[in-house]
This record gives sequence, C-alpha cells and structure tokens, in this order.
Amino acid sequence: MDKKLYQDHIKILYNELVPALGCTEPIAIAFGAAKARAVLGQFPDRVEMCCSGNIIKNVMGVTVPNSGGLRGIDVAATLGIVGGDADRELEVLEDITREDIERTKKLVAEGFCQCNLQEEVENLYIVAKAVKGEHYAEVTIVNRHTLITKIVKDGEILFEHQVGQDTPDYVDKSLLNVKDILAFAQEVKIEDIREVIERQIQMNSAIADEGLKGHYGAEVGRTLLECYEEDVKTRARARAAAGSDARMGGCSLPVVINSGSGNQGMTVSLPVIEFARELGASEEKLYRALVVSNLIAIHQKNISEAFPPTVEP
Repeated sequence: MDKKLYQDHIKILYNELVPALGCTEPIAIAFGAAKARAVLGQFPDRVEMCCSGNIIKNVMGVTVPNSGGLRGIDVAATLGIVGGDADRELEVLEDITREDIERTKKLVAEGFCQCNLQEEVENLYIVAKAVKGEHYAEVTIVNRHTLITKIVKDGEILFEHQVGQDTPDYVDKSLLNVKDILAFAQEVKIEDIREVIERQIQMNSAIADEGLKGHYGAEVGRTLLECYEEDVKTRARARAAAGSDARMGGCSLPVVINSGSGNQGMTVSLPVIEFARELGASEEKLYRALVVSNLIAIHQKNISEAFPPTVEP
C-alpha cells in the first residue's frame, strides 16, 4: 500500500472514531448553542434553534447527558448555553453542575429556547442563534456533529467553511474498498492506530459494563443475558445492547463513535472485543480486527449516503 493511501486510512480512523458524551444529536445541539454564546460574549436573553426533521426526531426520544434525566431540544440547547464548554466539542456537557441543571429547568419553563423545523436541508442541520437585546450570534452545523460551517455575529460573517479537497480535514472516504481495508489492517503499524483503537476499547467497554450493572432504558442487554444461554454470541449482543441502553438512557460515560453514531461505534467494537476475549486473541489481533470492523462500517455508511435506496411509487 502506498504511503498516501496508508495515511488516508489512518486519518479516516482518527476523524471518525472520536469520543462523544451521550447521544450525539442532543450533544450537537448543546455544542452549537454553547458556541453561539461564546461568540456572543455574554449570556443571551434567548436562544433560537433551527433544525432538520431528522435532528428533531432523534433528540426528542433520548435523555440529554448530564441533565438529570431531562429531554428535548430546549433542554440540550439551554444546558449548552448555561454550562457547556464549546471547546470540548462532543464532550461539551462534561462539567455540568447541579446548579446548571436547576437554572436550565427554570429557563426552559420560561420559554428561553425556541425551536423551528427547517425543511429541504441536510439530515444533520443545526442553526443556533443566541440573542441579547439587539445583538446576536449564529452558528451553523452541517453534515457532521461538530462541523461548524458558518459563524455570524450581528450580521457579519466571521467564519465560513466548506469541506472540500483544499481543506486540511478532508479525506475522500470513497477511496475505501474492502480489498484495501483488509490490506491496511494487515500492514498497519500498531503504534500508528494504538491511541484511537485503545480509546475505543476502554470507553465502549466501560459503558457496556455500566449498562449491564444499571437500570437504563429498556434494559435490552440485561434481558438478553437473563433470557438466553450465556454463550459468546449472547454476550456479544448483550454488551452492544447494554452500551446503547446506558447511552440512550442518559449515562454520563463517553463512547467512541463511528461515522457520527455512538450506537454504531459500539456495534462495530463491543462484539469484536467480546469474541477476542472468548478466543484468547492477542492484543495485536484484536486491534487489527477492530480496524477492519470500523473501516468496513465507515465504507458502508459512505456508500449508503452516496447511493440512497430508492422507493418505487
């Protein structure tokens, strides 16, 4: 494999396998709102959110991390304004305090946040507008949960960004194919991917453990272990399900996502980790297997986005 293709595979892994606190959609809402407040430079009178239908749908049904069990776009945005740290991106709500939660409840009850649907936009589309008197700051996020494409303050465009071949973070994921993924997984130096893969193993295993110990959501993981024979197949399914139970149920532990999805990040990693443990596989073999699993998932996601299924009328 030539050097550039090798480095592109590594870059894709580091771009896509990043930590996120809780479900990524409410976190993206909180991130956008926290960034808007930071740009405004003062606590706003109100925040206005404009989101795609897909974002609204996904946020409505999950608990906002570190919110004390609260749900909703207004909660996520307000909590981001009150106590979020935009510099931490997908861990924006990591340092939320009890005082922040109580203040958020009060502001939400007072109608501090308004949310509107934006039609005919990308599935991942968020605009956060923080308003103070006659001043405002507006942050737009498109396509990726932390990809800010525009920042506007009082009508002046401070920043505008389009992902393209001339930008430093651009990697054309269409280069991925099964043959090269398998070759890369065999050839890659473990030290080149140790940081990103080790983080995925540690974080996703920790939230799976928590999901099996605690009572989160529908408790699918715990139910699988209770109702089915405890073999490696059952454990693999149970650990992935338990991680999702905890994450969607408001557990504050971070997960390493894949292609923007925490549930996908756990699905491609936790069963592989469990099978490696059952088979007594070496650390190196586990790392290489996770490289395959992660890159195949990214490849499949890229294909599905490039060629969405058509529905016959």
